[in-house]
Amino acid sequence: MNTLIVLRHAKAAHVPGLADRQRPLTDRGEGDAGRAGDTLKSLGFSPDLVLCSPSERTRRTAELALAELSPDAPVHIETDIYEAYPDELVELIRRTGDEVSTLLLVGHNPGVHELVVSLTLARDLDKFPPGAFAVIETTEAWPDLGPGDGRLTHRWNPKD
Repeated sequence: MNTLIVLRHAKAAHVPGLADRQRPLTDRGEGDAGRAGDTLKSLGFSPDLVLCSPSERTRRTAELALAELSPDAPVHIETDIYEAYPDELVELIRRTGDEVSTLLLVGHNPGVHELVVSLTLARDLDKFPPGAFAVIETTEAWPDLGPGDGRLTHRWNPKD
């Protein structure tokens, strides 16, 4: 059994003149990222590997979530996550080694939302706001993962 945790970056500020990749988290986003990690920890999850977009808001979300969840988890910054389509995210996930049973991916909408819907065929997942996460379990090996191969076991929204 493999577990994929898909975490959308927490709420980010819109700062005039600042490049999109450099946008920081808002105060609320900082708190939500830590709460996401705490919630995942309370559910018993601990990632073996973290794949994270290079943007400031995703790196900070990962940092804050992992401080609560798993401070020693290795984090790989993957430029391909930024502005990725779901099929590109699946290709990245498929490169994960067999030694990883719990993978955390930190990225952006609409790609991460569409990834969750594609892997789980969850038609009722109409919103995936900043700071939200979904936990997907699969019996497939990472290289074989595809549409409908996952089962959505948990989802969390910081606004709930």
